[in-house]
Amino acid sequence: MRKEFVMRGKTASGATEVLNFGKYKQGTAYRLTEFQIYPSLNIPAEDTEATATITAGKTAVDPQDPDFLNEGLIATTMMHRNDVHTDPITTLTVINDTFLITQNLILMMSNVGGSNAAMNWQCKFESVKMTNSEEAANNYKQFMISDE
Repeated sequence: MRKEFVMRGKTASGATEVLNFGKYKQGTAYRLTEFQIYPSLNIPAEDTEATATITAGKTAVDPQDPDFLNEGLIATTMMHRNDVHTDPITTLTVINDTFLITQNLILMMSNVGGSNAAMNWQCKFESVKMTNSEEAANNYKQFMISDE
């Protein structure tokens, strides 16, 4: 079994993607370890004010208004580059790397700068073995989050 793997994509502003974990493997969960976004259009001249979120909840979390009290919110990231292009690119990412994933996730993208172009994204996950009791508790927790 692979210990680490990467999911990548390109998502339009305001759109969502399902991060599909396929058929559930008993005793195995996944942990998000990295989440990055990157412009996809006219990078040297593009103004970028982009944000993205990943949730285990039933519906996507608005990346422009993340709520850290939302139990399903696993990660949020932002990137800012001003139109002068003399300041460095600012990025900030917050990941709940203690959340054990056993179901599909929802990624939502927002880019309100420049052309509002789609953004590239990349997530890195690692597989984690769970005991029977950890698996039962984690599956119940995720059921409660996704059933709200």
